[in-house]
Amino acid sequence: MVQSDSSAKGQFIQVNGLNIYYEEYGSGKPLVFLHGGMAVGKNAAHLFPVFSKQFRVIAPDMRGHGKTNNRDGKLSYRLMADDVAALIDALDLEEPSVCGWSDGGQIALELGMHYPDTMKCMVVGAAWYQFSQQYQTMLKVMGFESPDTVNIDKLKQTLGPMTEMWRAFHATPDDPDRWEKLALQISSMWWTPLGYTAVDFQKIKTPTLVLLGDRDQIISVEEAVEMYRLIPEAELAIVPNANHSLPMTKAELFTNLVSDFLVRHITQ
Repeated sequence: MVQSDSSAKGQFIQVNGLNIYYEEYGSGKPLVFLHGGMAVGKNAAHLFPVFSKQFRVIAPDMRGHGKTNNRDGKLSYRLMADDVAALIDALDLEEPSVCGWSDGGQIALELGMHYPDTMKCMVVGAAWYQFSQQYQTMLKVMGFESPDTVNIDKLKQTLGPMTEMWRAFHATPDDPDRWEKLALQISSMWWTPLGYTAVDFQKIKTPTLVLLGDRDQIISVEEAVEMYRLIPEAELAIVPNANHSLPMTKAELFTNLVSDFLVRHITQ
């Protein structure tokens, strides 16, 4: 059973026009862990006791999430990849590994396309690029009905306790329901087709693990397989009987798969 880690060191750093909050766990080769949309860095703290045995884990709150600000309210995967690249530079991380899940996986993809020399290797977990009907349907089911249109009551009804977590993650003393503004901002990003081509994927020179659960509600196995085939130095792992919550519901298997990939590549 993977346990949470209470030994984190939390701090802020000024990069790319933001005051980014991040936590650190362990020591060793750097591993930047990128959380999903509407989450925060410590969302994955239950995984870090394993990773921190071998790596110096850096877990930032992404732009507009948690304790990291976002004055203009704009969100895009490219913009957040710029933030992460600036964070890596500011912390003077030498060839870090990057592991991203969901929106974190999308950000990792952008890093691979636009900052190919930044990372030693990366894990792209539960990422999409085809703007499929399955993806659009799930957004609507949750309550993200269209760009800049979010049904907050439906979100609370369909996601229940998760929206209470979002409220806790993003609340500030003067804005306890800040998560609702973030949901509105993120809806525009989620409803924007990525438009990636085969040429974009060919830009990724970093060894990449494409990781997905075979029962992911948002992304099909076929989409992950196609992405794996388009990225030059890619490996593929499809986890049986696992959905979009794979890092939480199958934490031990997730950490084993990711650690195996990372260790093989950082020692090369």
